[in-house]
Amino acid sequence: MGMVSSALALLLTVVVSGAVARALPLSIPLPLVQIGLGVVLTLSVDLAFDLNPDVFFLLFLPPLLFLDGWRIPKQALLQEKRAVLELALGLVLLTVLGLGLFIHWMIPAMPLAVAFALAAVLSPTDPVAVSAIGARIPIPSRLMHILEGESLLNDAAGLVCMRFAVAAVLSGAFSPLDAVATFLWLAGGGLASGVAVVWTATIAKNWVARRVGEEPGSQIVISLILPFAAYILAEHLGCSGILAAVSAGLTMSYLEQSGQATASTRIRRTAVWDALQFTVNGIIFVLLGAQLPTIVAPATWSSGTDGVGLPLLFAYVVAICLTLAFLRYLWVWLSLSFTMLRSRRSTHDASRPGWRLTAVASLAGVRGAVTLAGVLTLPLSLNDGTPFPMRDLACSLAAGTIVISLISSSLGLPLLLRGMKMPESPLVDERENRARTLAAEAAIEAIGRARDLPFADETEPEVLADAQAEIVTLYRSRIEGWSRIDDDAQRVRRMDHLDRELRLLALRAERDTMFRLARTGQLPDDLARRLVGELDLLEARHMPK
Repeated sequence: MGMVSSALALLLTVVVSGAVARALPLSIPLPLVQIGLGVVLTLSVDLAFDLNPDVFFLLFLPPLLFLDGWRIPKQALLQEKRAVLELALGLVLLTVLGLGLFIHWMIPAMPLAVAFALAAVLSPTDPVAVSAIGARIPIPSRLMHILEGESLLNDAAGLVCMRFAVAAVLSGAFSPLDAVATFLWLAGGGLASGVAVVWTATIAKNWVARRVGEEPGSQIVISLILPFAAYILAEHLGCSGILAAVSAGLTMSYLEQSGQATASTRIRRTAVWDALQFTVNGIIFVLLGAQLPTIVAPATWSSGTDGVGLPLLFAYVVAICLTLAFLRYLWVWLSLSFTMLRSRRSTHDASRPGWRLTAVASLAGVRGAVTLAGVLTLPLSLNDGTPFPMRDLACSLAAGTIVISLISSSLGLPLLLRGMKMPESPLVDERENRARTLAAEAAIEAIGRARDLPFADETEPEVLADAQAEIVTLYRSRIEGWSRIDDDAQRVRRMDHLDRELRLLALRAERDTMFRLARTGQLPDDLARRLVGELDLLEARHMPK
């Protein structure tokens, strides 16, 4: 099968996976279905895929990390910053050290640096897989925010640690001082690269849009290019492309609150990115299933040091999963204990972290797309041309860990989440009510100033007054009354035109208020995005065809 046919087969498999997941009588997470279909696909046809690991990394990770950074609620991230940092950074270091030493002890033939590299790619979690598992039994939003924030940061931390470990394998030496300096350059340069690319592109496209107008299609294409541009620039400078993609997404989220994009652009862009996220994640999991036979075979059937046999390979995977679960449970319990200890000092609350909450946060640490993409970027050979030590076994262990973690989470999380409540942010409802009230007041005020607008000068005063009263009544009582005007056809057409213009004016005033509240921190990002999305849909409905 040629390259084009193979690509079409992958896309078709991703499309079919959604229907298969919904048709199955059991609630099986979509990633597991896609892995299974990938195995069936590779056993049925000969896929013509032999991607270079660096190319694989470039194609799939930047858009996923960019989208995570773009859509994560910044206020929730800041509110839960202690828990997020403790999980994203502290747990990654504990996993790399603890799991790396355990793997080297369990498999003495695997060099310590390779074991650390494998532990590093196993440390990041996958929020997409968690969302798929908890789709029918939703994870409490506050816990989900913590998991999303953890995943956003630990992707970069884990992959940077893997880069250090691989460098140690290739060079045969490791200097802590050089590692610290390199990390600062990788992190600082990567973050700066992402901010610079998005900021520059936004200024340029806004300048063009003000002079020649905005074309939604071009705006969408620019948003698709940004993560790859940030990643390539950072890698060209010798920095972390992963952190560049993350910071680009966070910068995009911040600049989006200026509200300069049109409603049509935002609606179409959201649809395109949703489709892209589904497609890219689906392709990665299908590729995982497609490569399982070829990944596992060299590690189980070869005669070299990688030839461990299928039963022993399964035992290794189970041992790694148990060690990951133990380390995560221990760290989550300690993190929650310290968090509640600080809370008790201020509120005199003697509560302690319950085992169910700790178990859910631990079991939700599912490995997925980032782990697969990371392990496939392990070099094929050393600097002298010899094969990279134990690469086949490392890929097999990572693939097995992904599958086992998905299965265990899909079975355990629904049971643990059933009936569990987690305290929400205390002012969410008040903030939403206040935001809606302020937005409606801004809309009514904007309608009251309509006499100063150009389109009002061409209208009879009584017609404008009727149209204003109609829209104000809509906002205050939601009672429709504009249809009760006389039968004068010309008057009805003018009234209809004014009705549409005033509605658009009011909706834009509401949206500007939402953006202002989000910029000043008075409205959470995820709530602001949802409310602005509602207003965008209403504006698109009233826009002239």
